[in-house]
Amino acid sequence: MTTDSSDMNDAAGIYARESDVLDRHVQIGVAGERILALSFPESPDEQAGSDHPLLDRIEAYLGGERDDFADVTVALTVPTDRRSVLETLREVPYGEDVSVEQLARMTPGLDPEEANDRETVRTALGENPAPLLLPDHRVRDGPSAAPSGVVDQLRRIEGL
Repeated sequence: MTTDSSDMNDAAGIYARESDVLDRHVQIGVAGERILALSFPESPDEQAGSDHPLLDRIEAYLGGERDDFADVTVALTVPTDRRSVLETLREVPYGEDVSVEQLARMTPGLDPEEANDRETVRTALGENPAPLLLPDHRVRDGPSAAPSGVVDQLRRIEGL
């Protein structure tokens, strides 16, 4: 059965596409119109399809087209404090970066002076289920859930 790309938003599954820019694949897990995960494996899941409109957008972004992916719904199944950090992270504009301390300051309920709150930020970044969509590459001194080579390329694309 073939499905046109307009129907892909309703499909659940895993989709992946190779990226020459990243020298690895971009893989997404999808349920309805929600993204469950985004990763950058060297080899995609054997069951992964390649036709998904979000992969088209990511490919365009990697080619230099500006996109903040703000309209993409990411299903966050993380503790509330980390969810707040990742939701705040989406407010960091394309082409700009912040420090862990600045992100803690921006996140409601966190105090950048508190070591535990800065650690909450670092944990949220390191366990980010959808790097790029939740742009942890824009935090210059924090960890990323993406491989370091991918982070370097994403920062280069955005001029960081």
